Amino acid sequence: MRTLATDFDTDAARRARAAFVAPRGALWVFAYGSLMWDPCFAHDRTRSALLRGYHRAFCIYSMRHRGTYKQPGLVLGLNRGGSCRGLAFRIPEKKVEGALDALWAREMLRAAYVPRLLRVDLGGVMAQALTFVANTGHAYYADDLTHEDTAQVIARGRGQRGPNLDYLYNTLQHLAELGVRDHGLSKLHQRTLELRADRSD
Repeated sequence: MRTLATDFDTDAARRARAAFVAPRGALWVFAYGSLMWDPCFAHDRTRSALLRGYHRAFCIYSMRHRGTYKQPGLVLGLNRGGSCRGLAFRIPEKKVEGALDALWAREMLRAAYVPRLLRVDLGGVMAQALTFVANTGHAYYADDLTHEDTAQVIARGRGQRGPNLDYLYNTLQHLAELGVRDHGLSKLHQRTLELRADRSD
């Protein structure tokens, strides 16, 4: 993994921001993790959304928000295959540039994600939406963790935004509000609770 000195890849983030061309007009943003409950931009509509061709996975190491360098946590990314239900936020045209700046500052400083314009299903209406997929070539990409490995990391992780377990719980809660039950994440949550209970005995 990268050292602290090279953690923020601001040059890569700046290049990615300059290269990204938003479509004209309003912009939809697809949220599948913490953006669902903590969007960092102004929006005027929210819709349940389905993205096909990708699935959410705990595949990005977190050294700040949900972990530390000594004890990394894990956050969600999008891996290829399957499908993913989440939320889509509509940003009005006049707010797009400011929203993109906020998103880049939050999601892209480590270059662990790749911005993509992908088609999402908004209840039968298709729309193009910005989303952030896992950068599979990044040092923080966690592509070799078993279910147990993932649970162990999440059970131990704690960063500036709190315990890694809270991140998992909040994701499940917001999916439940959408009427979505993610069996894999539910099993992961149960296992992390067991591990936390074992440590408190």
